[in-house]
Amino acid sequence: FRARYLAAADGLHSPIRRSLGLARPSRGVRRWGIRRHYATAPWSDRVQVYWAPGAEAYVTPVADDCVGVAILTSTQGGFDRHLTEFPLLAAHLAGQPHGTDRAAGPLRQPVSSRTADRVLLVGDAAGYVDALTGEGLGIAFAGAELLVNCVVSDTPQDYDRQWRKMSRRYRLLTAALLEASGFEPVRSRLVPAAAALPAVFAGMVNLLAS
Repeated sequence: FRARYLAAADGLHSPIRRSLGLARPSRGVRRWGIRRHYATAPWSDRVQVYWAPGAEAYVTPVADDCVGVAILTSTQGGFDRHLTEFPLLAAHLAGQPHGTDRAAGPLRQPVSSRTADRVLLVGDAAGYVDALTGEGLGIAFAGAELLVNCVVSDTPQDYDRQWRKMSRRYRLLTAALLEASGFEPVRSRLVPAAAALPAVFAGMVNLLAS
């Protein structure tokens, strides 16, 4: 195949990004994600977040008879092992049939640039901070729109700058929350603080969503 441009949407550990020398070494604590679908009716119509000393669990309603449970953690291991860190959730899911586990990581993927001549990185290949805030798809769709506009206008050199501007708020807030949650004295106070200051918590969520 021959083309004027290549949109590299080949995932978190993008081989194209690596082959072009655009990947950068990751600093700090490495984190992984592992997900499982359970064949059970959702018990809430909202995403629920469970907080443990070294991990978070996210329960998402998928269908009338299915929930997705994703665990983010800084330690490697199987799903069942990590689920024991959330006793209430583990008890709720005990005995429920489930699908196969899917895992990804390390999650943090720094990138020096999203462009190399006429190759443009998009989606997770364009760089990743963490799944903590659940903004991966939103950033990917917004990045895809920028990429298309740059291709149509034949200005691939503008893509990286536009991508950084578009994602700046997400990257800064996610990195700050990740840094804070990695410090145990702060981590143990995050949920009580959110409960005590709901307006502040809602404001942060709205900043990420806007």
